[in-house]
Amino acid sequence: MTILKDLQWRYATKKMNGNSVPQEKVDYILEAARLAPSSSGLQPYKIIVVTDKVLLEKIKGVAYNQSQIVDCSHLLIWASWDGYTNDRVTAVFNEMMDERNLPHSTMDTYKQTIMDRFENYGREYQAHHAAKQAYISLGIAMAAAAEQKVDATPMEGFLEDKLDKLLNLEGTGYTSAVILPLGYRDEANDWLVKMPKYRTPKERFVTEVTINDANPDVDPMTESLEGIITPK
Repeated sequence: MTILKDLQWRYATKKMNGNSVPQEKVDYILEAARLAPSSSGLQPYKIIVVTDKVLLEKIKGVAYNQSQIVDCSHLLIWASWDGYTNDRVTAVFNEMMDERNLPHSTMDTYKQTIMDRFENYGREYQAHHAAKQAYISLGIAMAAAAEQKVDATPMEGFLEDKLDKLLNLEGTGYTSAVILPLGYRDEANDWLVKMPKYRTPKERFVTEVTINDANPDVDPMTESLEGIITPK
């Protein structure tokens, strides 16, 4: 039950005290984020770590002046793919097959299936899909931070295009998805620290569905992916 106690302890820290997080704790959090699951094992994102105070001040300026960005110890930025390409997917699958001592051709049929799907959905969907994968990694990182008693505040409040420009991401195939300051709470000056944690009650949050609750108009035997996945 330790993880539940850790998650009860954590909250979206509003004011950090500027103290440094030991590097071994940061490394632990980053490794947890690296080990997070992702669709097809592609991990279409990377994490950028910023500790430079001048750069943090600039990032604060494109992130609505949120103080945690300059008061944190380390700022983690998830940058996700701006789309799925055959070269990107092939490179990941080839590394995967090398690690598993399998021929590169092992994934060819599966790769073609997912590439057909992504190409049919379009570039905007692809970028959104990659960003959602980054959020899975973010969640794992936040849980690991709570376990290490390191405060972490997830943030979507930033100007993506300006942050991309600051980080020289333009033209790299990556775009900033979400940011996470790591640090320690300033208990004397954080208005939220003493507030009770609120979450939706379990009876409204969890719904169990049986066949009697399913839509009777949907026949899975007649539904197909035709028109969604079309071999080229």
